[in-house]
Amino acid sequence: MAGKPTLAVIGATGAVGAVMLQILSQHKDIWGDIRLVSSPRPAGRKLVVRGEVCEVIPLSEEALTGVDVALFLVPAEVSARWAPIAAAKGAVVVDSSAAFRLDADVPLVVPEVNPHAARIRPRGIVASPHDTTLALIPAIGALHAEFGLRELVVASYQAASGAGREAVSALRDQLSLVAGTELGTGPGDVRRAVGDRAEPFPAPLALNVVPWSGTLQDGGWSSEELGLRDETRKILGLPRLRVAATFVRVPVVTTHSLAVHARFENEVTVERAHEILATSPGVVLYDDPAAGDFPTPADVVGTDPTWVGRVRRSPDDPCALDLFVCGDNLRKGAALNSAQIAEAIAAELPF
Repeated sequence: MAGKPTLAVIGATGAVGAVMLQILSQHKDIWGDIRLVSSPRPAGRKLVVRGEVCEVIPLSEEALTGVDVALFLVPAEVSARWAPIAAAKGAVVVDSSAAFRLDADVPLVVPEVNPHAARIRPRGIVASPHDTTLALIPAIGALHAEFGLRELVVASYQAASGAGREAVSALRDQLSLVAGTELGTGPGDVRRAVGDRAEPFPAPLALNVVPWSGTLQDGGWSSEELGLRDETRKILGLPRLRVAATFVRVPVVTTHSLAVHARFENEVTVERAHEILATSPGVVLYDDPAAGDFPTPADVVGTDPTWVGRVRRSPDDPCALDLFVCGDNLRKGAALNSAQIAEAIAAELPF
Protein backbone atom coordinates (compact mmCIF):
# COMPACT_ATOMS: atom_id res chain seq x y z
CA MET A 1 0.00 0.00 0.00
CA ALA A 2 1.66 3.20 -1.21
CA GLY A 3 2.52 5.86 1.29
CA LYS A 4 2.52 3.62 4.34
CA PRO A 5 5.31 1.48 5.84
CA THR A 6 5.43 -2.29 5.40
CA LEU A 7 5.19 -4.33 8.59
CA ALA A 8 6.29 -7.92 9.14
CA VAL A 9 4.98 -9.90 12.11
CA ILE A 10 7.39 -12.75 12.78
CA GLY A 11 5.73 -15.31 15.04
CA ALA A 12 2.23 -14.51 13.83
CA THR A 13 0.87 -17.98 14.62
CA GLY A 14 1.90 -18.02 18.30
CA ALA A 15 -0.09 -16.96 21.37
CA VAL A 16 1.41 -13.46 21.38
CA GLY A 17 1.03 -13.28 17.61
CA ALA A 18 -2.70 -13.89 17.94
CA VAL A 19 -2.99 -10.97 20.35
CA MET A 20 -0.85 -8.82 18.05
CA LEU A 21 -3.21 -9.42 15.13
CA GLN A 22 -6.11 -8.29 17.32
CA ILE A 23 -4.24 -5.13 18.28
CA LEU A 24 -3.30 -4.35 14.67
CA SER A 25 -6.96 -4.71 13.75
CA GLN A 26 -8.14 -2.50 16.63
CA HIS A 27 -5.56 0.31 16.42
CA LYS A 28 -5.44 3.10 13.88
CA ASP A 29 -4.45 1.66 10.51
CA ILE A 30 -1.02 3.18 9.90
CA TRP A 31 0.47 0.23 7.99
CA GLY A 32 0.65 -0.55 4.32
CA ASP A 33 1.31 -4.22 3.63
CA ILE A 34 1.37 -6.52 6.66
CA ARG A 35 3.32 -9.76 6.19
CA LEU A 36 2.56 -12.62 8.54
CA VAL A 37 5.64 -14.78 9.03
CA SER A 38 6.24 -17.99 10.96
CA SER A 39 8.43 -21.05 11.16
CA PRO A 40 8.00 -23.46 8.22
CA ARG A 41 5.57 -25.84 9.94
CA PRO A 42 2.59 -23.45 10.37
CA ALA A 43 3.38 -21.53 7.17
CA GLY A 44 0.50 -21.61 4.72
CA ARG A 45 -2.12 -21.06 7.39
CA LYS A 46 -4.57 -18.23 6.74
CA LEU A 47 -5.13 -15.63 9.47
CA VAL A 48 -7.27 -12.52 9.62
CA VAL A 49 -5.80 -9.07 10.25
CA ARG A 50 -7.55 -5.74 9.62
CA GLY A 51 -10.52 -7.74 8.34
CA GLU A 52 -8.48 -9.32 5.56
CA VAL A 53 -7.40 -12.93 5.18
CA CYS A 54 -3.60 -13.22 4.91
CA GLU A 55 -1.54 -16.31 4.23
CA VAL A 56 1.36 -16.96 6.60
CA ILE A 57 4.72 -17.24 4.87
CA PRO A 58 7.85 -19.02 6.17
CA LEU A 59 10.66 -17.04 7.75
CA SER A 60 13.42 -16.43 5.22
CA GLU A 61 15.61 -13.62 3.92
CA GLU A 62 13.09 -13.07 1.15
CA ALA A 63 10.28 -12.64 3.71
CA LEU A 64 12.31 -9.86 5.37
CA THR A 65 13.16 -8.01 2.16
CA GLY A 66 11.40 -4.69 1.64
CA VAL A 67 10.16 -4.52 5.24
CA ASP A 68 10.22 -1.19 7.09
CA VAL A 69 9.38 -2.45 10.60
CA ALA A 70 9.75 -6.07 11.74
CA LEU A 71 7.99 -7.25 14.89
CA PHE A 72 9.70 -10.33 16.33
CA LEU A 73 7.39 -12.34 18.61
CA VAL A 74 9.51 -15.47 18.75
CA PRO A 75 11.90 -17.28 21.13
CA ALA A 76 15.24 -15.63 21.85
CA GLU A 77 17.25 -18.06 19.76
CA VAL A 78 15.17 -17.24 16.67
CA SER A 79 15.46 -13.51 17.25
CA ALA A 80 19.21 -13.77 17.85
CA ARG A 81 19.64 -15.30 14.41
CA TRP A 82 17.09 -13.41 12.31
CA ALA A 83 16.70 -9.94 13.84
CA PRO A 84 20.18 -8.79 12.71
CA ILE A 85 19.36 -10.07 9.21
CA ALA A 86 16.16 -8.03 9.14
CA ALA A 87 18.03 -4.96 10.39
CA ALA A 88 20.76 -5.44 7.74
CA LYS A 89 18.03 -5.44 5.10
CA GLY A 90 16.86 -2.03 6.29
CA ALA A 91 14.03 -2.86 8.69
CA VAL A 92 13.78 -1.41 12.18
CA VAL A 93 13.37 -4.46 14.40
CA VAL A 94 11.18 -4.50 17.51
CA ASP A 95 12.04 -7.66 19.44
CA SER A 96 9.95 -9.04 22.31
CA SER A 97 12.39 -11.78 23.35
CA ALA A 98 15.27 -11.73 25.80
CA ALA A 99 17.87 -11.84 23.01
CA PHE A 100 18.81 -8.15 23.04
CA ARG A 101 17.28 -6.69 26.22
CA LEU A 102 20.58 -6.19 28.00
CA ASP A 103 22.64 -5.34 24.90
CA ALA A 104 24.21 -1.93 25.50
CA ASP A 105 23.57 -0.98 21.86
CA VAL A 106 19.88 -1.91 21.94
CA PRO A 107 17.39 0.38 23.71
CA LEU A 108 14.91 -1.30 26.08
CA VAL A 109 11.70 0.67 25.76
CA VAL A 110 8.39 1.16 27.55
CA PRO A 111 6.67 4.01 25.69
CA GLU A 112 4.94 5.36 28.80
CA VAL A 113 8.28 5.65 30.61
CA ASN A 114 11.23 6.11 28.23
CA PRO A 115 9.93 6.65 24.66
CA HIS A 116 12.97 8.77 23.77
CA ALA A 117 15.25 5.72 24.11
CA ALA A 118 13.85 4.19 20.91
CA ARG A 119 15.30 6.99 18.78
CA ILE A 120 18.92 5.86 19.23
CA ARG A 121 19.31 2.32 17.89
CA PRO A 122 22.81 1.67 16.52
CA ARG A 123 22.01 -1.95 15.72
CA GLY A 124 18.64 -1.14 14.16
CA ILE A 125 16.92 -3.07 16.96
CA VAL A 126 14.64 -1.97 19.81
CA ALA A 127 13.88 -4.45 22.60
CA SER A 128 10.69 -4.85 24.60
CA PRO A 129 10.98 -5.98 28.25
CA HIS A 130 9.83 -9.18 29.90
CA ASP A 131 6.10 -9.40 30.60
CA THR A 132 6.60 -9.06 34.37
CA THR A 133 8.71 -5.93 33.96
CA LEU A 134 5.98 -4.50 31.75
CA ALA A 135 3.36 -5.08 34.44
CA LEU A 136 5.52 -3.22 36.95
CA ILE A 137 7.22 -0.38 35.11
CA PRO A 138 4.34 1.94 34.09
CA ALA A 139 3.38 2.38 37.74
CA ILE A 140 6.86 2.36 39.28
CA GLY A 141 8.25 4.62 36.56
CA ALA A 142 5.58 7.23 37.31
CA LEU A 143 6.27 7.08 41.05
CA HIS A 144 10.03 7.23 40.44
CA ALA A 145 9.65 10.46 38.45
CA GLU A 146 8.03 12.07 41.48
CA PHE A 147 9.78 10.54 44.48
CA GLY A 148 13.11 9.09 43.22
CA LEU A 149 13.27 5.29 43.45
CA ARG A 150 15.97 3.73 45.62
CA GLU A 151 14.97 0.12 46.20
CA LEU A 152 12.43 -2.51 45.11
CA VAL A 153 11.38 -5.74 46.76
CA VAL A 154 8.95 -7.66 44.58
CA ALA A 155 7.00 -10.90 44.84
CA SER A 156 5.59 -11.78 41.43
CA TYR A 157 2.70 -14.20 40.93
CA GLN A 158 3.21 -15.58 37.43
CA ALA A 159 0.36 -16.81 35.22
CA ALA A 160 0.78 -20.11 33.41
CA SER A 161 0.58 -18.45 29.97
CA GLY A 162 3.89 -16.75 30.71
CA ALA A 163 5.43 -20.18 30.07
CA GLY A 164 3.58 -20.66 26.77
CA ARG A 165 0.56 -22.44 25.37
CA GLU A 166 1.75 -25.87 26.51
CA ALA A 167 1.90 -24.62 30.09
CA VAL A 168 -1.71 -23.42 29.90
CA SER A 169 -2.77 -26.81 28.54
CA ALA A 170 -0.86 -28.52 31.36
CA LEU A 171 -2.60 -26.38 33.98
CA ARG A 172 -6.04 -27.13 32.54
CA ASP A 173 -5.18 -30.84 32.43
CA GLN A 174 -4.06 -30.79 36.05
CA LEU A 175 -7.19 -28.94 37.14
CA SER A 176 -9.33 -31.62 35.48
CA LEU A 177 -7.54 -34.27 37.55
CA VAL A 178 -8.19 -32.58 40.90
CA ALA A 179 -11.66 -31.07 40.31
CA GLY A 180 -14.34 -32.57 42.54
CA THR A 181 -11.84 -34.43 44.73
CA GLU A 182 -10.68 -34.00 48.32
CA LEU A 183 -7.08 -33.60 47.17
CA GLY A 184 -4.97 -30.90 48.77
CA THR A 185 -5.54 -32.11 52.32
CA GLY A 186 -2.58 -34.44 52.73
CA PRO A 187 1.15 -34.16 52.03
CA GLY A 188 2.00 -35.05 48.46
CA ASP A 189 -1.52 -36.10 47.44
CA VAL A 190 -1.76 -33.58 44.61
CA ARG A 191 1.70 -34.50 43.33
CA ARG A 192 0.78 -38.19 43.27
CA ALA A 193 -2.50 -37.50 41.47
CA VAL A 194 -0.89 -35.29 38.82
CA GLY A 195 2.17 -37.53 38.37
CA ASP A 196 4.16 -36.81 35.22
CA ARG A 197 1.54 -34.30 34.06
CA ALA A 198 3.20 -31.67 36.25
CA GLU A 199 5.48 -30.70 33.36
CA PRO A 200 6.50 -28.11 32.27
CA PHE A 201 6.31 -26.94 35.89
CA PRO A 202 8.71 -28.42 38.46
CA ALA A 203 5.73 -29.29 40.69
CA PRO A 204 1.95 -29.48 40.22
CA LEU A 205 0.36 -26.07 39.70
CA ALA A 206 -3.25 -27.10 40.34
CA LEU A 207 -4.20 -26.46 44.01
CA ASN A 208 -0.65 -25.24 44.48
CA VAL A 209 1.87 -22.48 43.87
CA VAL A 210 5.40 -23.07 42.61
CA PRO A 211 8.15 -20.66 43.73
CA TRP A 212 10.10 -20.88 40.49
CA SER A 213 10.08 -19.35 37.02
CA GLY A 214 13.09 -19.29 34.70
CA THR A 215 16.46 -21.06 34.81
CA LEU A 216 18.87 -21.40 37.71
CA GLN A 217 21.51 -18.69 38.06
CA ASP A 218 24.30 -18.02 40.57
CA GLY A 219 23.26 -17.66 44.18
CA GLY A 220 20.01 -19.57 43.74
CA TRP A 221 18.31 -16.78 41.79
CA SER A 222 16.28 -17.51 38.69
CA SER A 223 16.95 -15.92 35.32
CA GLU A 224 13.57 -14.16 35.39
CA GLU A 225 14.16 -12.72 38.86
CA LEU A 226 17.52 -11.30 37.83
CA GLY A 227 16.01 -10.18 34.53
CA LEU A 228 13.47 -8.01 36.33
CA ARG A 229 16.33 -6.40 38.24
CA ASP A 230 18.48 -5.75 35.18
CA GLU A 231 15.63 -4.54 32.97
CA THR A 232 14.25 -2.16 35.60
CA ARG A 233 17.69 -0.67 36.07
CA LYS A 234 18.13 -0.16 32.32
CA ILE A 235 14.70 1.32 31.63
CA LEU A 236 14.83 3.76 34.54
CA GLY A 237 18.50 4.64 34.03
CA LEU A 238 19.36 3.50 37.57
CA PRO A 239 22.31 1.10 37.16
CA ARG A 240 22.76 0.64 40.92
CA LEU A 241 19.12 0.28 41.89
CA ARG A 242 18.66 -2.36 44.56
CA VAL A 243 16.11 -4.94 43.43
CA ALA A 244 15.17 -8.27 45.01
CA ALA A 245 12.48 -10.35 43.34
CA THR A 246 10.85 -13.70 44.02
CA PHE A 247 8.85 -15.25 41.17
CA VAL A 248 6.03 -17.66 42.03
CA ARG A 249 3.99 -19.54 39.41
CA VAL A 250 0.29 -19.59 40.36
CA PRO A 251 -2.75 -21.43 38.91
CA VAL A 252 -3.91 -18.47 36.83
CA VAL A 253 -4.15 -18.71 33.04
CA THR A 254 -3.29 -15.13 32.06
CA THR A 255 -2.26 -11.94 33.96
CA HIS A 256 0.74 -11.55 36.22
CA SER A 257 0.42 -9.95 39.65
CA LEU A 258 3.08 -8.33 41.80
CA ALA A 259 3.28 -7.35 45.44
CA VAL A 260 5.71 -4.41 45.47
CA HIS A 261 7.63 -2.71 48.26
CA ALA A 262 9.22 0.44 46.83
CA ARG A 263 11.54 2.72 48.78
CA PHE A 264 12.16 6.28 47.56
CA GLU A 265 14.57 9.13 48.21
CA ASN A 266 11.79 11.43 49.39
CA GLU A 267 8.92 11.05 51.79
CA VAL A 268 5.75 9.72 50.21
CA THR A 269 2.05 10.01 50.87
CA VAL A 270 -0.73 7.77 49.67
CA GLU A 271 -2.70 10.81 48.53
CA ARG A 272 0.08 12.02 46.23
CA ALA A 273 0.78 8.49 45.00
CA HIS A 274 -2.90 8.15 44.11
CA GLU A 275 -2.80 11.41 42.16
CA ILE A 276 0.25 10.28 40.19
CA LEU A 277 -1.08 6.82 39.41
CA ALA A 278 -4.55 8.06 38.49
CA THR A 279 -3.11 10.41 35.85
CA SER A 280 -0.28 8.26 34.46
CA PRO A 281 -0.58 6.81 30.93
CA GLY A 282 -1.02 3.07 30.83
CA VAL A 283 -2.07 2.86 34.50
CA VAL A 284 -5.47 2.34 36.12
CA LEU A 285 -5.80 3.09 39.84
CA TYR A 286 -8.34 0.76 41.44
CA ASP A 287 -7.92 1.15 45.15
CA ASP A 288 -10.79 1.11 47.62
CA PRO A 289 -10.35 -1.93 49.88
CA ALA A 290 -13.32 -0.91 52.03
CA ALA A 291 -15.52 -1.49 48.97
CA GLY A 292 -13.58 -4.59 47.90
CA ASP A 293 -11.99 -2.70 45.02
CA PHE A 294 -8.48 -3.86 44.15
CA PRO A 295 -7.08 -5.52 41.03
CA THR A 296 -7.10 -9.29 40.55
CA PRO A 297 -6.07 -11.32 37.49
CA ALA A 298 -9.68 -12.37 36.87
CA ASP A 299 -10.68 -8.71 36.47
CA VAL A 300 -7.62 -7.47 34.57
CA VAL A 301 -7.20 -10.23 31.95
CA GLY A 302 -7.90 -8.98 28.43
CA THR A 303 -7.22 -5.33 29.26
CA ASP A 304 -4.27 -3.17 28.27
CA PRO A 305 -3.23 -1.10 31.31
CA THR A 306 -1.30 -1.86 34.46
CA TRP A 307 -3.83 -1.93 37.30
CA VAL A 308 -2.73 -0.75 40.75
CA GLY A 309 -4.37 -1.09 44.15
CA ARG A 310 -3.64 -1.66 47.86
CA VAL A 311 -1.43 1.47 47.89
CA ARG A 312 -0.11 1.94 51.43
CA ARG A 313 2.66 3.90 53.06
CA SER A 314 4.95 1.63 55.04
CA PRO A 315 4.14 1.82 58.76
CA ASP A 316 7.86 1.81 59.53
CA ASP A 317 9.31 3.97 56.75
CA PRO A 318 7.84 7.30 55.56
CA CYS A 319 9.79 6.92 52.29
CA ALA A 320 8.31 3.55 51.31
CA LEU A 321 5.13 2.45 49.56
CA ASP A 322 3.56 -0.98 49.26
CA LEU A 323 1.22 -1.71 46.39
CA PHE A 324 -0.35 -4.53 44.37
CA VAL A 325 -0.09 -4.56 40.59
CA CYS A 326 -1.73 -6.66 37.86
CA GLY A 327 -1.05 -6.69 34.12
CA ASP A 328 -2.15 -8.99 31.29
CA ASN A 329 1.08 -10.69 30.26
CA LEU A 330 -0.08 -11.37 26.69
CA ARG A 331 -1.37 -7.86 25.93
CA LYS A 332 0.77 -5.10 27.46
CA GLY A 333 3.18 -7.77 28.66
CA ALA A 334 4.08 -8.80 25.12
CA ALA A 335 2.07 -7.71 22.10
CA LEU A 336 0.87 -4.22 23.02
CA ASN A 337 4.22 -2.80 24.11
CA SER A 338 5.84 -4.03 20.90
CA ALA A 339 2.98 -2.57 18.86
CA GLN A 340 3.32 0.79 20.62
CA ILE A 341 7.06 0.89 19.92
CA ALA A 342 6.46 -0.04 16.27
CA GLU A 343 3.80 2.68 15.88
CA ALA A 344 6.14 5.30 17.32
CA ILE A 345 8.91 4.22 14.93
CA ALA A 346 6.52 4.26 11.97
CA ALA A 347 5.61 7.86 12.78
CA GLU A 348 9.30 8.80 12.30
CA LEU A 349 9.70 7.09 8.92
CA PRO A 350 9.70 9.25 5.77
CA PHE A 351 6.34 8.24 4.32
